[in-house]
Amino acid sequence: MKKFKEFVMAILILGAVGCLIYFIYQSTSARTSRELAKRMAELSPRGGPPETIDALRQAIALYEDQIERNVREGAQTGVYWKILATRLADRNMHNDALDALERAIYFNTEDATLYYMTGVSAASVAKSIVGFSSSDEKQRDHFFKLAEKSYLRALDIDITYTRPMYGLGILYVFELDRPQDAIVHLERYLQMQTSDVSAMFVLARAFYVTEQFNRAIDLYDRIIDRTKDKRLKEDALINRDVIQGMLYE
Repeated sequence: MKKFKEFVMAILILGAVGCLIYFIYQSTSARTSRELAKRMAELSPRGGPPETIDALRQAIALYEDQIERNVREGAQTGVYWKILATRLADRNMHNDALDALERAIYFNTEDATLYYMTGVSAASVAKSIVGFSSSDEKQRDHFFKLAEKSYLRALDIDITYTRPMYGLGILYVFELDRPQDAIVHLERYLQMQTSDVSAMFVLARAFYVTEQFNRAIDLYDRIIDRTKDKRLKEDALINRDVIQGMLYE
């Protein structure tokens, strides 16, 4: 008899806990519906269809499960496109990668990585256009502009993201003939990636072509002191000596 009473008591307790959880869920769901309804009502332009908060709240409650399901599916779809774009870019299929990245950005407009990847693929496509037709130059310009805007957008989202800084440095120095614009991005990059010798070479070239010769020499000295790669050390020595020879002619 005692065990039976304990069993009944356990059932009652579980039932009470279940009711409490259900009440909390319903309360939270109702609050979310009210907040969403209020936001939607505030967004409606004057003269639009009559959208009262109560009416919107009822509609949201009715379709809440479907809304949440669509949100989850949208997020999952965005991840799929991002994975596909990565695989395509890894195989140097950059035209197809750009199509996949456009879809991925459609589902997630605030992912800095997607814009960086777009910059890389767009620059690669631009460099692959060698002039088979008269429209090729416009196409090449289009993709270089896409690369630049994508890198800049990535930095808008995450100002500490170093990869698009380096991407802009390469783009401005070697593709767009705007070395002065590269300097600020490469200097910021090297503040965070202090041992990246490749970036130092690019920045030194930007200094050289903008006739900031002493800054270029200082950077080549920095490379010589830091790198253990004999070939890179030799390249830095040669470049430094060339510039010093120009200064003392």
